[in-house]
Amino acid sequence: MSVRERLRSNDERFRALAAGFSADEWAQPSLCDAWTNHGVLAHLVIGYRVGAGVAATELLRHRGSLDRANASMARALAADRSPACLLDEFERLLYRPRGLGRVFPPRLLLGDHITHELDILFAIDREPSIPADALVAVLNTQVAVPNPFVPAFRNSRGLRLRATDIDWTHGEEGPVVEGRAAELVSVLGNRPRMLPALRGDGVGLLASRVSPRPTRTAG
Repeated sequence: MSVRERLRSNDERFRALAAGFSADEWAQPSLCDAWTNHGVLAHLVIGYRVGAGVAATELLRHRGSLDRANASMARALAADRSPACLLDEFERLLYRPRGLGRVFPPRLLLGDHITHELDILFAIDREPSIPADALVAVLNTQVAVPNPFVPAFRNSRGLRLRATDIDWTHGEEGPVVEGRAAELVSVLGNRPRMLPALRGDGVGLLASRVSPRPTRTAG
């Protein structure tokens, strides 16, 4: 399966799952600070349809801050469109992405989409059911590719990481951090909520790296 095919398959699975969320669940704060789950969904839609011109205009309006530009666009779209409408648009766009969604590397989009799915699921205490191959793909990208939006590459340096529910490890020396793959994806992506679920002598070091500042919204 190609990365693009894996991204599409994951998006189809997420769309089917999210269609069953209640209005109260969509209104809950997500693990992305200052965003509701509804806002996170709007961000995913924007990622598949925003053009370079619109993105540049928003960046200028927010003095070059990608975080503030993303947050502004997501909040505006969420205020205008219901979760059901956004899910319908998301379904259409995952087959025919427009704008930046057509050119953004699919391996980074996969990580972005799964991280944001976990932002929603962990916020409403739902158990993730993300396929193991998708989680492995995201973890391999997180620890190998520096990403200006998600500091997982920095957070993982010098640690031995072990997923306890799938066959994935990283690092040959250093203190150990282990936990379920979804928890590792979330914490490496700078979401401290799931730190208590991890164990090992490297958890303290990882916790010191996970920024206490608001989570960057682009990833």
